[in-house]
Amino acid sequence: MGIPRKTLRRSIATAAALPLLIGALASCGYGAEAEKNDAPAKNVADDAGKKLSASEVRIGYFPNLTHATALVGIQEGLIAKELGSTTIKPQTFNAGPSEIEALNGGSLDIGFIGPSPSINAYVKSKGSNLRIISGSASGGVKLVVNPDKIKTLDDIRGKKIATPQKGNTQDVAFLNWIGTKGWTVDPESGKGDVSVVRTDNKVTPDAFKQSSIDGAWVPEPTASKLVSQGAKVLLDETDLWPDKKFVITNIIVSQKFLQEHGDVVEAVLRGTVKTNEWINANQDKAKASANAALKTLSGKELEAGVIDPAWPSILVTDDPLAGTLKTEADWAVKAKLIQTPDLNGIYDLKLLNKVLKAAGKPEVSDAGLGAK
Repeated sequence: MGIPRKTLRRSIATAAALPLLIGALASCGYGAEAEKNDAPAKNVADDAGKKLSASEVRIGYFPNLTHATALVGIQEGLIAKELGSTTIKPQTFNAGPSEIEALNGGSLDIGFIGPSPSINAYVKSKGSNLRIISGSASGGVKLVVNPDKIKTLDDIRGKKIATPQKGNTQDVAFLNWIGTKGWTVDPESGKGDVSVVRTDNKVTPDAFKQSSIDGAWVPEPTASKLVSQGAKVLLDETDLWPDKKFVITNIIVSQKFLQEHGDVVEAVLRGTVKTNEWINANQDKAKASANAALKTLSGKELEAGVIDPAWPSILVTDDPLAGTLKTEADWAVKAKLIQTPDLNGIYDLKLLNKVLKAAGKPEVSDAGLGAK
């Protein structure tokens, strides 16, 4: 799905998104095992006199470039500044299911997450546990291959191609693409005209190095890590989307927290909107900030040879690109991974549109899937 790749206006994954919703697809996320690390609480009380209805807000996100809004917004204090005396308690996750579990269990209030686990959780709870309240990022997914074995898209047939997780966003997109070629693959086993190998993004680079796979349909920075090992980008998923945009990360909230602390949610959204604006206006500084945040969270920053090509392929955006989420869900149905889901009410963009209007920015659409 094709994104402007020079600027991360265009900015900001093991990640992502759309594994949807079958009960069997309980593990839908950005493709890593559920590891959670609590980052130190951080706040910037420039507006110390500002009192909101909650003393703290627990925000979850992944240490991935596709979660740049969270990485940069927290690193630079842009979200905390809007919260005044309300403290941010950040929590990092490596998989969507663990973040959803935290949200459902009451230990998380707001999360940055891919569309698939959002849909999965919403449908399984019959619409009772979360709402999508904003977009965050688009794009940043590529098909990268061993150029010695694969030179054209037709050469994919008969090869072993990795995706992060069965039914996750990249897996669904790849299965849909395979279908457009007239090839067939069993969605459960991954066997067929192409061998779809479900591999944790953290393991994929080693699998590629050992020739266990011939390529991968993966999010950034995994795609650029593979390129640094000799892989070649054969297809950017953004090129498959009519408007070159598709949701890779959105922001969700516990419905209970939204109902009880709407003022805090609104303040967080003011912070994310300002963060995205700052990222798009300060590409180099934002990239450095995101990398500094990754170093703090994981102990290691991305090398220039990885982050430099990865960063401009991701677009940070307030728009949840709701229409593309519906399309991704349709792809999962077509791939026989899920039954047709009822997504009515999954979005609640009222606070976001209030923030956007106050900032002089255009409102965004829920594609008819908004809460009444």
